[in-house]
Amino acid sequence: MDALHIFMRGKPSVGPIAMINNGNTQPLRHSEDLLKRGFASMLQGGVIMDVVTPDQAAVAEAAGAVSVMALERVPADIRKAGGVARTSHPSMIKGIIDCTTVPVMAKSRIGHEAETQVLQALGVDMVDESEVLTPADPYFHINKKAHDIPFVCGATGLGEAVRRIYEGAAMIRTKGEAGTGNVVAAVTHARLIDQEIRQVQNLNDQGLDDAAHKIMNRYRVLSESSELPGISNMTPFGEIGDEMHGSIRDILCEVAELGRLPVVTFCAGGIATPADASLMMQMGVDGIFVGSGIFKSEDPETMADAIVLATAHYDDPVKVAEAMSMMDGAPMRGDELETLEVRLDQRGW
Repeated sequence: MDALHIFMRGKPSVGPIAMINNGNTQPLRHSEDLLKRGFASMLQGGVIMDVVTPDQAAVAEAAGAVSVMALERVPADIRKAGGVARTSHPSMIKGIIDCTTVPVMAKSRIGHEAETQVLQALGVDMVDESEVLTPADPYFHINKKAHDIPFVCGATGLGEAVRRIYEGAAMIRTKGEAGTGNVVAAVTHARLIDQEIRQVQNLNDQGLDDAAHKIMNRYRVLSESSELPGISNMTPFGEIGDEMHGSIRDILCEVAELGRLPVVTFCAGGIATPADASLMMQMGVDGIFVGSGIFKSEDPETMADAIVLATAHYDDPVKVAEAMSMMDGAPMRGDELETLEVRLDQRGW
């Protein structure tokens, strides 16, 4: 259990059960799952804020953020700048780690094993394999089971979420459409995942087999790109075959039994007001990621306080109204998704 301190930084350890939303619990089959999912469960019910400086990290911690995401630019600025977006500079990440007592996350590019290794060596507490950065691998995501550090990954639907969990993700978030101040994509993804969970709950054994095959077959994307004859079923996560199918089917069975994903599930992408945070919490997510919505507003300190208040009291309209009333300045300017040149939520699969 010494590895616990790699990414729990003195926080109390969790017990042998990972907590799931609404008081439900799910025993974990492997100690590695216990460690990673247990850490993720400690963030449940809270707000994770993107920060680019130690001063912003201080604002986030003072407001009650349960974690901060260290990155060189908030998603709105990444989108505006264009070009290739990569993981943040080590000195910037270390500066934020050194100045805060809450867990620190950082982003790696999809499929970029080396960036993840660097982030783990720097001592971050969790890696976000993020579509906000430019994907490094067009075929596969990172083999998250090969790393000691826990991962959060985005998903637009249940099949994508199950693949990321199979690969070792300890937390799933909606992809949303980061940096837009428009919550509609996050709502779309949360609605679809919820709908597909209900569909899985109505499947018989043959239906579960068919669903597992459909989810697994997306791993054939590389071999299907080849013009040469022959078949190779190898992936970074193992061979496409009965064992992979069985593992994916097991996850689907967990989903059907729990009526939700078997890992902590957050909302990300487009949260710009306390009401947005309340809406997503009411839809059943376990917590909120927010970045541009705070530090692109006219009053970041107050907006941070308001988002945390609305998230904690999401089902109390009086408290949410109080949070909305705290905003003296305007929220960030929002973008219609139809006007975007690049849809970040379409990266990865």
